[in-house]
Amino acid sequence: MSTLLIVAHAPLATALQAVAQHVYPECGARVHALDVPTAWSPDEVERCLWARLEEVGVGDLLMLADVFGATPCRGAQAVAARRPRTRLVAGVNVPMLWRSVCYVECELDELVERALAGAQSGVLLVSGAPAPTAAACAQR
Repeated sequence: MSTLLIVAHAPLATALQAVAQHVYPECGARVHALDVPTAWSPDEVERCLWARLEEVGVGDLLMLADVFGATPCRGAQAVAARRPRTRLVAGVNVPMLWRSVCYVECELDELVERALAGAQSGVLLVSGAPAPTAAACAQR
């Protein structure tokens, strides 16, 4: 079983944790959050992540970051590079999070696949004009 750790700009991480616990109240011990204040550097994020992991005492770990290349993700990348049995996925959204919570008992690599599938299938044009095609965008 894996542990989920959401790493995002404050207050997004704790907000997503609350969303997960609202729908899956039994997941409390498996979903953790680190809100990253604006002033933090990637090194500060990394230090806080190591401290949080020591508190939680986890084995397999899936970290979900908000934006690739942003400070939270860069700090998490440093941890993932040095910690075995850790995966990092950027671009967290609610469908990704819920899918991750639903399949937290899967092997880590399968959990990553399910998280990515949840994220991708959860983004839909629901109403309005169809999205422009690449060709239409190139003509503008």
